[in-house]
Amino acid sequence: MRIVIVGEGSNRTIELDRALADFDMEVSWLGPDEAVALASDLTVHAFVVGMRVGVLHGPALLAELGAKHPEAVRILLLDPEQDPGAMLGLDCAHRLLPRPMDAGELIEAVESVADLRGLLGSSEMKQAIGRVGALPPPPRLYIELTRLLRNPDASNSAIAGMLSQDPGIAAKVLRLCNSAYFSGGREIADMRAAVTRLGHQALRRLVLTSETFGTLQPVGGLDREAMQDRALRTSRLAGKLLGGPSAEMASTAGLLAEVGLLLPGLKPGSEDGPHYAEAGAYLLGLWGLPMPIVEGVAYHHRPTSLRASGFWVAGAVHVASALVGERPVDEDYLRSVGQLDKLPLWRSQAEPSLQAA
Repeated sequence: MRIVIVGEGSNRTIELDRALADFDMEVSWLGPDEAVALASDLTVHAFVVGMRVGVLHGPALLAELGAKHPEAVRILLLDPEQDPGAMLGLDCAHRLLPRPMDAGELIEAVESVADLRGLLGSSEMKQAIGRVGALPPPPRLYIELTRLLRNPDASNSAIAGMLSQDPGIAAKVLRLCNSAYFSGGREIADMRAAVTRLGHQALRRLVLTSETFGTLQPVGGLDREAMQDRALRTSRLAGKLLGGPSAEMASTAGLLAEVGLLLPGLKPGSEDGPHYAEAGAYLLGLWGLPMPIVEGVAYHHRPTSLRASGFWVAGAVHVASALVGERPVDEDYLRSVGQLDKLPLWRSQAEPSLQAA
């Protein structure tokens, strides 16, 4: 297995090389120009890049490498206390790892993405999705809104103008903005004021859930309103549990954790084919959502199956969805990742149903 580490000169290279060699991994330490110059038909199993590589923007470099080597796992290294404002472009990465690099964490990252690809690319999954027929299209407005929000100069007027293109979503934005949860007692009737009140991340989640749950038809008598309610509460709680730069990915994965339940012909459990979580993750992968979100949805019902030693997106979504859905939390899993002592606090943070409020 070949791993290319770009622009990471370190006095730990010999130590890392030896540790990775024990796992039959060949490591190349290259500069950015050397990495980009690699032949596209050369098999590279993983690229590792920092947020900055000299004067280059790491995520942009990682995206360029991924375009030439689409089968390679893309790993982005984060410095301690990484500024969340510098996290634009994280959707180019399959996994995030902290500096200094740890050989065990690097191996787990590469293998876990490989496992996920194997899971979602199985013949059983393809047959199950094939029975669904025409899959719903990607959430167009959400993708456009995400692109706009990446621009630090994007104004609330421009965002309001984009949202107003879809009267249904505009109505939902104003409805949520004037709900007891957000209103603060003052009525809002202007889209630009609504954007200011709700905030950009809340808007992204609202647009995504509106497009997703509005496009797919409920199956087997599922209550769409109850699902959206759980989705929003799971989303908020997952973001709180993870915190830091990855909180938004956990929030989005939590929002979409149950999307597979809306695909016809798939059972809630795994006795009769793929689990709804895996089917939902397959759909999100086809839509092009970032791999950490796809991974969080695929494994949230069984986080111990994920090859990772830490508590990340799938773990946060597992806990949040279990608490919101009033299902048992996998305490053995939390014990294994050193998070069991936080469970009482997390239980207290779970919100009551918005429908009952």
